[in-house]
Amino acid sequence: MNKPPFISVIIPVYNGEKFLPGCLDALLAGSYPEYELIVVDDCSTDRSVEISREKGARVLNMSRQSGPGAARNLGAEHARGEVLFFVDADVVVKRDTLERVGANFLDHTEVAAVFGSYDDEPAEKNFISQYKNLFHRFVHQQARSEAETFWAGCGAIRRDVFLAVEGFDAERYPRPAIEDIELGYRMRRKGHVILLDKELQAKHLKRWTLKSMLHADIFCRAVPWSMLIFESKGMVNDLNLQTTDRVSAGLLGLSLLLLTFAVLKPQLLLLIVVLLGAIVILNHRFYRFFYRRKGLAFAILAFPLHLLYYFYSATTFLLCWLNYSFRHKKTA
Repeated sequence: MNKPPFISVIIPVYNGEKFLPGCLDALLAGSYPEYELIVVDDCSTDRSVEISREKGARVLNMSRQSGPGAARNLGAEHARGEVLFFVDADVVVKRDTLERVGANFLDHTEVAAVFGSYDDEPAEKNFISQYKNLFHRFVHQQARSEAETFWAGCGAIRRDVFLAVEGFDAERYPRPAIEDIELGYRMRRKGHVILLDKELQAKHLKRWTLKSMLHADIFCRAVPWSMLIFESKGMVNDLNLQTTDRVSAGLLGLSLLLLTFAVLKPQLLLLIVVLLGAIVILNHRFYRFFYRRKGLAFAILAFPLHLLYYFYSATTFLLCWLNYSFRHKKTA
């Protein structure tokens, strides 16, 4: 039997003193023998560096604040492991996480990268935090095991592959965004296999509010991801971009269009109800998941938030397409 790979755990952090102790303690509680713990501080002004050193982690310091992509790249430059395991500072892994990561690469030599999902018990108990984190879990749990992209919140890459594709694009993404998704696109274009291990799960500690969720979903994900889709000239049928999601967004758009005419023709309201019912049917697994996990009231409250998600996602995509088309014509 081959020897388990040496794993370099790389944690980018910026002012993470609230969550970092739990993140580090969980990693240190595991029994995997061959690993190192690297924390890359992105110019924090709190006690993140001191906490990391107290826990025995090796600390690297960014010369200027440059975002998680650049921090992960710096960690990779100094890592000794055959496998680079990226973990966000507000994520708590399970006791067997490093064993699962090592086993995936040991048992599947064709796999270049592997990532997991959040568990079904988010740390924060307010509704938006529960909804946001469970939404993330559902999407990952329903996605294909052979993934088309990558997630760096709890994801690992063979070091030689990471260096060959030149790591995260820190210049394009100097702030938290879709730097991991873009890296996954590049890996797939090179023919590398990315595995979504649905049993590789971690707990998210972040507290979400409606404002922070909307900002992250629109400006940190929808806008840059839309532009990436246009530039790469292809939309994957995976994760948040499955056919069901596209059809649901279209049905919602049609419903809103009909609503503007419903003042003149009230009978259109019945058609709108039918269209919204079709969205429920298309996403019945999603709502059933919330019902089974959190109860009927939670599932009912999740419905308008889900519609809002389709609205701002589709609107952002359309506006980005118009912007991209306009700029493309000007330079043609």
